[in-house]
Amino acid sequence: MSFSPILLMGGSGEIGRLTAKALRLHHPDVPLLIGGRSQSKAQEVASVLGNAEAVIIDSHAEDLGLGDRRIGAVAVFYGDERLSGLRYAHARGIPHLSISSGIYEIAPEVAIHMQRPDAAAMVLGYEWLVGATTISTLAFAEAFARVETIRIGALVDDEDQGGPAVAEDFERLATVMPSVLARSDGAYVWRSSEDAGCAFQATDGTVIDAAGFSSIDIAGLAAVTGARDVSFAIGTGVSSSRRAGGAKSTEIIIELTGIDGAGASLRRRHAVFHPGGAAPLTALGVSMLLERLTGLDGKPATRPGLFFPYQVVDHAAYLARLEQEGGRLLTLPFA
Repeated sequence: MSFSPILLMGGSGEIGRLTAKALRLHHPDVPLLIGGRSQSKAQEVASVLGNAEAVIIDSHAEDLGLGDRRIGAVAVFYGDERLSGLRYAHARGIPHLSISSGIYEIAPEVAIHMQRPDAAAMVLGYEWLVGATTISTLAFAEAFARVETIRIGALVDDEDQGGPAVAEDFERLATVMPSVLARSDGAYVWRSSEDAGCAFQATDGTVIDAAGFSSIDIAGLAAVTGARDVSFAIGTGVSSSRRAGGAKSTEIIIELTGIDGAGASLRRRHAVFHPGGAAPLTALGVSMLLERLTGLDGKPATRPGLFFPYQVVDHAAYLARLEQEGGRLLTLPFA
């Protein structure tokens, strides 16, 4: 079966390169377009991949400078202020995925989708590490009859800061969102950065000071579980694996409380671990989303609609791929 090329806007950046590599590993025949502002950087990535082409993206052009060539899906790895990729995809009925928008920036994107909700699938891929947090949390929540609280702490190794696009995203978000979103006693609230700060324990028990973060995970997890209290915080420091003398990694600590099937109180504490750090785990989610959106996995392509990543990717397949890459879901003692 032949597939139209997948366009990776920002494909020469760290997460874009890793996503392209993951797609090439599992789908060697799918053509890729490595889109960017630098022809030489995009060509460098394309040459290594094979069956890939470097293209310069013109964000001011309705056709992105691509003319009338057929595209199978669009993935955007940077803050697309003009929503050029989305407008291009929506006008042509092409699946679209973006991972860089903040929770305050989704209104223009949703507005575009609402004009033609049957045009194509659109994924709000702004969850922390694109599905790693939500899919894992929902797997852990299966032990509960009712989830009451979800507290998430993401530990980013201070040697794992990502590329320029990631730095730009965090700087933009910090500037425009001084308050932090959380769900408290069933209500969505905005807390000051001082009130939203907290501490959590890493997988090795080390206490990590963290700042509250307005992740869209909060809204998605509250909606699907009904949890009345949901919070998210990010801490930067030495990851547990590096503290033990190994390489940097990324870890997400997930604490849940609620009621079990017998009506008794239940508390669980888990972690998501990936030995490569945040970027490979992000690329895992993006590549699997693109597989599902386009039908590369052999199943019918995702129907038109507006989705979170956890609504598109098969959870069992995701967790199996995570384990194949050396990642793990851990059960930890409750702090």
